[in-house]
Amino acid sequence: MVRKEIVDKRELAALYPEHVNTVAARHDAALERAGAGHAVIFSGAPLPVFLDDYNYPFKANPHFVSWLPLVRNPFCYIVHTPERRPRLIYFQEMDYWHVMPSDPDGFWTGCFDIDTVHSLEEVARHLPDDRNNCILIGQINDDAHAFGIDRINPSTAVNMLHYERGTKTKYELECMRAASRRAIKGHDAAERAFRSGQSEFDIHLAYCRAVDHVEHELPYGNIIALNEHGAVLHYQHQAVDKPPEHRSFLIDAGARFNGYTSDITRTYAKEDDEFASLIQRFETLQLELVSEIRAGVEFAELHLSCHLKIAKLLDETGLAQGDSDDLIETGVTSAFYPHGLGHLLGLQVHDVGGHFGDDTGTLIDPPSGHPFLRLTRRLESDQVLTIEPGLYVIDMLIDNLRGTPGFEMIDQDMLDWLRPYGGIRIEDNVRVLRDGCENFTRDAIAV
Repeated sequence: MVRKEIVDKRELAALYPEHVNTVAARHDAALERAGAGHAVIFSGAPLPVFLDDYNYPFKANPHFVSWLPLVRNPFCYIVHTPERRPRLIYFQEMDYWHVMPSDPDGFWTGCFDIDTVHSLEEVARHLPDDRNNCILIGQINDDAHAFGIDRINPSTAVNMLHYERGTKTKYELECMRAASRRAIKGHDAAERAFRSGQSEFDIHLAYCRAVDHVEHELPYGNIIALNEHGAVLHYQHQAVDKPPEHRSFLIDAGARFNGYTSDITRTYAKEDDEFASLIQRFETLQLELVSEIRAGVEFAELHLSCHLKIAKLLDETGLAQGDSDDLIETGVTSAFYPHGLGHLLGLQVHDVGGHFGDDTGTLIDPPSGHPFLRLTRRLESDQVLTIEPGLYVIDMLIDNLRGTPGFEMIDQDMLDWLRPYGGIRIEDNVRVLRDGCENFTRDAIAV
């Protein structure tokens, strides 16, 4: 199947200036709260491998990428001063060991004054003279990279920026749609590789080829889990050898576009069997939760609603028997479903500010008994988040219930049936609307 281009570049270019104005306004407010006149945003520096002469793959500071789509360029700086055009100090090292960065090019360049430098020593003369009136945002592991700026990541400014980043601009939303479309190409390729009997490693390679990413460009390490490996929530391996039998496949994998991420999970059965029927029932459950998304919803309450749905499903399928409230209170649902329903998504997979109640950094704790819920904010229009309920056989958690009323509610024969399949997780990326949501994942599948 041939898919269209993942994004209309002309539309993206048209949306970008308004995005920069929004980011600038957010930094204006952050500077006022911090009592400073200039924000200097550092793209970051490569981190060296211990006792060796090469670096880990470079990951750009998301605060830097929020301004412009440079994700591969270390030692660059943005200087923002209210009521002035933002300045990019573009580091272009003269280096014959590596490929030199190309000259600045693209739709974003018209929004910046650009100073190209070829050594770190040149950076200093393009920064504001009054370093005491500056804040610096970024990871600084070497004092030399701060150039005498003492106020690094002040919470007054950073908390505000993290809170505001939860609401996406039109440019960001378009980038995230593109990231979803790119990821779906990978998911299609991975499913085909699974159905043809490939190993986890070969499925992973098929995914990377389809999304046009080398491994370090992925937003997170792909979870490529065959059979019982699907019960490991963050399964971190890709086995090279094929298993004797392919029963099930859980893939949790995303893609990037201009620094913005997608995060999508699907579960497949090899045969049209009882497990396939359970996946279908679970997808219905997941879509019911998606249908409840709208501005004003308390996400923690939606997470608790998910536990009620899981409890009902456990009882209906015979995996556990009992009243829904009892299955929750005795810890049975948490044993089968120990993680949160979702998280904010954007420049990072688990985007910042998920527990913020306001722009000062006031925290909203997860509900009692649900410590792994990453999002506790009230939903607002143009937030983007994941909806990812799960159901797994995790023997460690089941064993923790031994000697409790909850353990007696679980049908061990049904547990033995499900165990070889690992588990089920279905995850969509959705944009919150005033009266519903836009499902980036399902829309990308339909393209």
